[in-house]
Amino acid sequence: MRAKIYKVQFIEAVQDIYDAMEAESFFHLILEEKHKMKRIDLALNPDFVFSEKEIQEWNLILEELKKEIPIQYILGTTEFFGLKFKVNENVLIPRPETEELVEWIIQDLKIQGFKDLKILDIGTGSGCIAISLAKNISNSKVYAIDVSPEALKIAKENAEMNQVEVVFLEKNILETNDLEMHFDIIVSNPPYVRNLEKQEIKKNVLDNEPHLALFVEDDDALIFYRKIAELATKNLNEDGRLYFEINQYLGEEMIELLHNKGFQDIELRKDIYENDRMTKAVLKNNH
Repeated sequence: MRAKIYKVQFIEAVQDIYDAMEAESFFHLILEEKHKMKRIDLALNPDFVFSEKEIQEWNLILEELKKEIPIQYILGTTEFFGLKFKVNENVLIPRPETEELVEWIIQDLKIQGFKDLKILDIGTGSGCIAISLAKNISNSKVYAIDVSPEALKIAKENAEMNQVEVVFLEKNILETNDLEMHFDIIVSNPPYVRNLEKQEIKKNVLDNEPHLALFVEDDDALIFYRKIAELATKNLNEDGRLYFEINQYLGEEMIELLHNKGFQDIELRKDIYENDRMTKAVLKNNH
């Protein structure tokens, strides 16, 4: 069957769940992953044909999409900050907002021109933050912590695939009293979705992505931020910086928390969707 004809059928098959634009983007993601063809390649080769075996493979993917399994988990890969990452049900799918956090750190470093930095990523998941920083900040030594051995396995594979060196450590940050070394930058995108916000979460996320990495209790939504900020006061170098991705509804609370822990130059930034999404704070006079 000609790929162009199958594309029409593919979009129709999932139109009850996804809008046409999203379904079309799925089609092209699969085309690139399975056939190494970009959108332009199909346009230039309108008579490209799928074999019977390929149609069967596509139909299996279609069935998984109908179950609202995220396309990234179906394909086993996603892109983040221009790099390719393996993902599965043990790690969160990296989000565009998190790319903005990485970009912020890199831009800050370009302005200040630090060398030989020690960077720590807490709750690394797929390793997307740590690996993107290691790839883009030369002469840095990057460390990454996660509580999940399954997540760390994926993160290590991703570091290898992207040809960077990251030191991965299995650790429960809530049970950690000291990070045992000093860092210039600590960054974290910890669990921050409150149970009361579950109704805002899409079904495909709720049913498939790891809840351990997503949710916190309503009555203590900042538990991870408080703990990481406490550790940072002990384990950041002087003028070291703490970056967080945050719950969009808790921007003011985050500023207050960081202020109470003794941080200065606290900055709250919005993401591309105009939600309060990330903070930066500086630790001064840490001696």
